[in-house]
Amino acid sequence: MKDFPVIFENDEILVVNKPCGTAVQGGKGIAHPLDDELSARLGYRIHLVHRLDKETSGLLIVAKNPAAASKWTSLIGTKEVKKEYMCVCCGEVICNGKPSRKGKLVSKVEAHGRIQDAELFFEVVKSAEIKVPESDVSIKLNLVHITLGTGRMHQIRIQMAKSGAPLAADDQHGNFKMNKLLRKAGIKKLQLACVRLTLPVEGKQLLLQADLPEHFYKFSD
Repeated sequence: MKDFPVIFENDEILVVNKPCGTAVQGGKGIAHPLDDELSARLGYRIHLVHRLDKETSGLLIVAKNPAAASKWTSLIGTKEVKKEYMCVCCGEVICNGKPSRKGKLVSKVEAHGRIQDAELFFEVVKSAEIKVPESDVSIKLNLVHITLGTGRMHQIRIQMAKSGAPLAADDQHGNFKMNKLLRKAGIKKLQLACVRLTLPVEGKQLLLQADLPEHFYKFSD
């Protein structure tokens, strides 16, 4: 059984740290999803409040009962819940037509046949140039902090790719040829994690944090 470290718990919810490569929900061809594994470990059925992509790591809210699930599913779409991510992207973020280290991306994203407005705020935290082994190629990497303005499916991956800075190791929305080179440099898993959640708990804003996953590229200080 997989380990899902519990970051926070009260009478209504659990916040767990989901590892990369774990699907949050079962389906055809999916073995050992988080909802089944965690329910078996706890001895009662948990309910998903929101979702993270299978390859995305980080903080995930699950509810202990249907009433709590309904409450927190409504809250997750409001400004009362703040989700913050870290990602490693390839190249510079193009915002308002120029390379930018901080700004807002606004664009359209499509999911399940629907085209929706999407907004996120980004800030480059660290940068590095890595050399691909056995080649003359160097790749510019940026560690980027992201706060969501909207919560659309695959939003970060799609918007960052549209901005010219696809996420490292994202073969679905990113740069497949670049990812082949990155694998030679040891970057093999999607570089995206939900590292901070701010939740309304007992009349206060509670900040929860998780460390960057071990598979993230190590930037020097």
